[in-house]
Amino acid sequence: MNDRSPLLAVRRLKVHYPLRSWLPWRRGGVAKAVDSVDFNLHAGETIGIVGESGSGKSSIARTLAGLQKATSGAIEYTTRDGHTVDLAKLDPKLWRRLRRDIQLVFQDPQSSLNPRHRVGRIVEEPLRALFPELGKNERTARMLAMLDRVGLSPEHADRFPHELSGGQAQRVGIARALIVKPRVLICDEPVSALDVSVQAQIINLLTELQAEYGLAMIFIAHDMAVVRHVSQRILVMYFGRIMEQATRDVLFQQAVHPYTRALLAAMPPDDLSLPAEYARPALDGEVPDPLSPPPGCVFVTRCPMADQTCNRSMPTLRRVAHGGYAACHFVGMAAPV
Repeated sequence: MNDRSPLLAVRRLKVHYPLRSWLPWRRGGVAKAVDSVDFNLHAGETIGIVGESGSGKSSIARTLAGLQKATSGAIEYTTRDGHTVDLAKLDPKLWRRLRRDIQLVFQDPQSSLNPRHRVGRIVEEPLRALFPELGKNERTARMLAMLDRVGLSPEHADRFPHELSGGQAQRVGIARALIVKPRVLICDEPVSALDVSVQAQIINLLTELQAEYGLAMIFIAHDMAVVRHVSQRILVMYFGRIMEQATRDVLFQQAVHPYTRALLAAMPPDDLSLPAEYARPALDGEVPDPLSPPPGCVFVTRCPMADQTCNRSMPTLRRVAHGGYAACHFVGMAAPV
């Protein structure tokens, strides 16, 4: 793999959930959680994925980690030996071989830990499953070293999850993910369930570990300020689709999509680093029905710029003046991606 080749290339990814109705006269539908998403992730890079609840962020995380099957599309991963495999087409047995490389940190630290197991066993479990050649002493030594690295003491190894604070439980989740030395770490809203003061500690820890281990990281959140702190590049999602994609500094200073600007306007008013034009009221309008989305732009019901063109046709993701991409009929200036 050369320096410019992506470690992970997501192409036209779709994740649809069939819905069944208990009413005999009403047919079930399909909820399009992720609908034609494309992006590249390079080694050592951190991509932030941001959007409101229901935008498809967690479905992307679970699909990239092999916990949810893709409906269609490709997830091309370049292995350690330079081969490219499509994760979207792997069966569970083949996925197991790559489980060392791609790990997930869950949103709720308490519910992601087995309440019947002590912390030491929880952190050791990936080594038992993925490194069966290791002996007990080696597993224990690695477990204690990893607990120390994430800021926990050896005494924590003998505790159960219910004896931990939220921040400590999330540190255990991070230790469990990193003990197998992955190349890609997916963080699905890892601080949203924590107190504000603890959020900063966990974010700083993830930033340090990302630099120390050379991780490629996907950081998912609904808080623009958090994503801004950890990411080099940001994807803004709405209703399963990417609305805008740009580098962090460009997005916060030159955002062009109305939805991105609305998210920035919702940030705390004391953030003086944002351009003055972002300080405007939040968007009105209704979120579309997942079973009957609009035929055109999915943002049309809430967009202050929408017209008949937006009602009729879906905008493609296009390169725009700031060097990033946006899916909007009013800002696309170049050929579709």
